[in-house]
Amino acid sequence: MFTKYLASTAIALTLLGSSIIAHAKDLADIPAGKYSADITHSSVLWKLDHSGFSMYRARFNDFTADIDLNPEDFTKSSVVVEIKVDSVDTAYPYAEKKDFNKKIAEQIIGSKDAPLITFKSTEVSELNDGKFTIVGELSMAGQTHSITLDAQLNGSTPDHPFAKKPLVGFSATTSLDRTVWGVSKYAPRIGAEVFVEIEGEFIKAE
Repeated sequence: MFTKYLASTAIALTLLGSSIIAHAKDLADIPAGKYSADITHSSVLWKLDHSGFSMYRARFNDFTADIDLNPEDFTKSSVVVEIKVDSVDTAYPYAEKKDFNKKIAEQIIGSKDAPLITFKSTEVSELNDGKFTIVGELSMAGQTHSITLDAQLNGSTPDHPFAKKPLVGFSATTSLDRTVWGVSKYAPRIGAEVFVEIEGEFIKAE
């Protein structure tokens, strides 16, 4: 009996997994409109050089990202991102001794000058085998400068089995010199160049 239960459970999980994994690599069946990031399945990670010994990593836990998606003319799509700087999470192991997250937010990101990081796209390239670029204005530490993200479409589905709505998934990477935004504490000993990795699942808004 127990063996049959395990077998039936395995089959159910396999079918469930298949329904989630099955998706298109294009936007053929995806409607236009606003899509918002599901932050339970999205992430904004960053890393920088730590005195040449390692790449120190952290993430932001509180952010929003919205896409105005135009599948028929992808270059007319746009994206807006807003990140709360004080949501930086370094996983510092001795939080009871030092508020290390606050220190990083102030000294490496410049939260005293601006509590938010915002990004607004100004140009989106055509999709080329799922890859594209996003040019936009990044505001951080009270200054705004242009950056370019290398991005790719991971997949899409017109009817996500859980959300019951259209969903698209994207990845993006970029790097920036934080000193350009006037945040130069400890640079270059603590890396001036910050590498950013973004993973996003975007669900069709109402």
